[in-house]
Amino acid sequence: MNKLGTAEVLPANLGEALARARGRIEAVDARILLREASGATAAQIVAFAERPISDKAARRYLEWLDRRAEGEPVAHILGTREFYGRPFHVTPATLIPRPETELLVELGLDLLSNAQTPAILDLGTGSGAIAISMAAERPDAKVCAVDFSPAALDVAERNALALGAKVEFRTGDWFAPVAERRFDCILSNPPYIAEGDAHLQEGDLRFEPLTALASGRDGLEDICRIILDAREHLHKGGWLLLEHGYDQAETVRVLLEDAGFTKVRSWTDLADIERVSGGQTL
Repeated sequence: MNKLGTAEVLPANLGEALARARGRIEAVDARILLREASGATAAQIVAFAERPISDKAARRYLEWLDRRAEGEPVAHILGTREFYGRPFHVTPATLIPRPETELLVELGLDLLSNAQTPAILDLGTGSGAIAISMAAERPDAKVCAVDFSPAALDVAERNALALGAKVEFRTGDWFAPVAERRFDCILSNPPYIAEGDAHLQEGDLRFEPLTALASGRDGLEDICRIILDAREHLHKGGWLLLEHGYDQAETVRVLLEDAGFTKVRSWTDLADIERVSGGQTL
């Protein structure tokens, strides 16, 4: 029953269900929610609008539609987000894995392609997407992942178990849990948004942990900390790779060079934005 006490009219087929989303949420989000609620494939949703859906599926879809219309991220509604071809469980305790971050994994794999049993560190692992992807692609690697949030590490450990990836998880602040250790590659998608940035109050960012998003007045506080300490935790010839904001590449390159890194450069994502910068130790 609805608020007026009359029976709720449920969409009877895929086309009617999509029509309920029109003007409320993005079409791509509506198709994803309908696919997961109904069990129909993406192709069926597009090609067979008359395909019937059950009342149970329709109610689930309408509930999800209301939640998305209120701004809740699709990843939180469904509890999963795909990253590097694998499904990752996500909660409000972690960042939602994003396609641009896959560049970190691609670069790490490429730079370590000739390394034997490389030691890899993922700083600020969150859901574990980076560390688990590296471990899954390089089963011979020794992968360690660090996060200060026990709630985030619970999510990461659940993902590693579900995906059959061997990762060592440690709780603490950046390098503190691995104080005496060195690695062949350090990867990190740290907080890099300025604390007063208006974007923090928009879209999916409103539902993600602020501590995983914002970093000081200019967004570079954590990046600076990582760069200054990283060389003490890298083997000779090891690499540090950092994701950063769309307008931070030049500054991050300067920070890397000032810290003594060589072969410093930035790499662009699929949108042709300089998204990752890094350098190598001598």
